[in-house]
Amino acid sequence: MTNHLLIRVLAGLAGAAVTFTASATPASADPTSWKWGRIHSTDGMATAWGKVIVGQSGLIVSGNLDDTYGKGCSWALIRYQNSRNGRWRTRGVYNCATGTGSFRTSVGGVLQIRVQVCRGNSKRPVNKCSRWKTVYTQGG
Repeated sequence: MTNHLLIRVLAGLAGAAVTFTASATPASADPTSWKWGRIHSTDGMATAWGKVIVGQSGLIVSGNLDDTYGKGCSWALIRYQNSRNGRWRTRGVYNCATGTGSFRTSVGGVLQIRVQVCRGNSKRPVNKCSRWKTVYTQGG
């Protein structure tokens, strides 16, 4: 029997803005992608990692989301700042099955991208959230 992973992109999740000064480093001197390392929920049961790549219509965040024990759901919140109006938006992806699933979401032209990993249910992240980690900064 195949292990089905529930991963869904939700738009418009609210998130707190936290100032963080780290920036991503280009992957293998490739100016069109930036890898970001593992980010863990505070209980260690959820982990996300991936990269930011340049697409035809702006930037794309792709990665993996691991749910270690399958109790509840693992969430990755992707927060990005629009380069035209400076407004922040948040999208969430979740995995409610034991194992690793992948995700890919287009964020367009942005100034900055941050990621946070949490535990939750199939409707929303609830607790055990990591700090926001900056995974991309324009020009940085």
